[in-house]
Amino acid sequence: MTERTGRCLCGAVNFKLTDEPLATRICWCRDCQHLAANGSVNLLVAADALTVSGTLSEYTKTADSGNVVTRQFCPGCGTHLFAKSSARPQFRVVRAGNLDEPSSIHPDMNIWAASAPSWACLDPRLERVEQQPLPPKPSPTSGQA
Repeated sequence: MTERTGRCLCGAVNFKLTDEPLATRICWCRDCQHLAANGSVNLLVAADALTVSGTLSEYTKTADSGNVVTRQFCPGCGTHLFAKSSARPQFRVVRAGNLDEPSSIHPDMNIWAASAPSWACLDPRLERVEQQPLPPKPSPTSGQA
């Protein structure tokens, strides 16, 4: 297990991950494109493996998947940090670019690839899922059933 840390742009919100990600994905859904002005690299982690210090603001919206997604961000600098879905409350999404060492992870798939713009550079070595992927199988150490 590798412990990872991260923060928002201004440093008011810090976080720690105490377990390996269940998945690392580049998301091309239209919401992620709006947030990142491109695809967004996200870690899917067990909710109990994420510790946050600092105040978060939230924005909730129904995604194209039909799930209600709450996105969490720093109210000071606006950095988008996390997301959680009504369909999978046991997981959290962590934006990989906010890790102190973003090169410590490696994406394993492109999701919502059907929504990617024609100019998007999708690595052909990564699994391609056209829309919503199946939920990952929990790691043996995460305690998820």
